[in-house]
Amino acid sequence: MYFVFKSALSGVLIAIISTLARRFPGVGALVASLPLLSVLGMLWLWRERPDPVNMADHAAATFWYVLPSLPMFLLIPFLLRRGVSFWIALTSGCCLTVVLYLLMTWIGPRFGLKL
Repeated sequence: MYFVFKSALSGVLIAIISTLARRFPGVGALVASLPLLSVLGMLWLWRERPDPVNMADHAAATFWYVLPSLPMFLLIPFLLRRGVSFWIALTSGCCLTVVLYLLMTWIGPRFGLKL
């Protein structure tokens, strides 16, 4: 039941953001950029395993994994403004993110990052 609650709440947040973005793209982007799901994830993780070291590791890793996802939000509008179809732009952004995630998981530990 707890899993269903977590899933429903996450789904409702995504639906609110997409509905808001349809009318007010800037406000929708602002709400989407908030780390709401990360905060909810931390709340649920803390409820299930209240371990400060585990939470600190999780929060730090989240920070480092956010960085490689940011270029996607530059590539997609760049491609769309040049006439590339939405699906190709989205796929390109996602592929770029996957490549950057792989680089982060390969390079990060070499610099002492615990991912």
